[in-house]
Amino acid sequence: METKLFDFKGEEKGKISLPENIFGAKTDPYFLHELVRYYNASARVGTASTKTRTEVSGGGRKPWKQKHTGRARQGSIRSPLWRKGGVVFGPKPRDFSIDIPSHKKNMGLVQALSDKQASGSVMVFENFEISQAKTSAFLSIMEKIKVAGKKTLLVTDQKNPKLILACSNAKGFTVRTASDLNLMDIMRNNFILVEKSALETLSKRLEVK
Repeated sequence: METKLFDFKGEEKGKISLPENIFGAKTDPYFLHELVRYYNASARVGTASTKTRTEVSGGGRKPWKQKHTGRARQGSIRSPLWRKGGVVFGPKPRDFSIDIPSHKKNMGLVQALSDKQASGSVMVFENFEISQAKTSAFLSIMEKIKVAGKKTLLVTDQKNPKLILACSNAKGFTVRTASDLNLMDIMRNNFILVEKSALETLSKRLEVK
């Protein structure tokens, strides 16, 4: 399985073989959908909260006497029946996160990468060495390979401060190291640009045991 190899000037340098264990897997859309739901659930803050009748202010005394008023009996203005009273069965802070086994996460990442490769959205670069941390210089390279203005993920082997700085003002570009990469990074982007040295790191990380 091969894809194009570029230098970081946007010039094509030939072809490179991609690891089959990462880019040659069968894709199961139902499995990926399940994992996306898990990731989205884990991202929920879960801080929505309402006050029950014990938490709203006021209502220490009985609003009116029990009998002979012609009105329904009431014991407290904090009752859920009253305007500004407590809420019954309202939301309370909770943790929505779902634990996902690590082998499932890895399988999802492999399937997502394989899907991108099958659609021709994966490109490999010899390195991501940029002489100056300038957004204009970075965008001119991206225009050469026709990904400027599109959601693009750059996968590096190690943290690259210059590249991160050059990308910071460029709309639609994200930088991740191979060790930090997850399924949602792949799913949210149209193109995946991978540093050559990051392929080995990914291969070791996603090795089937």
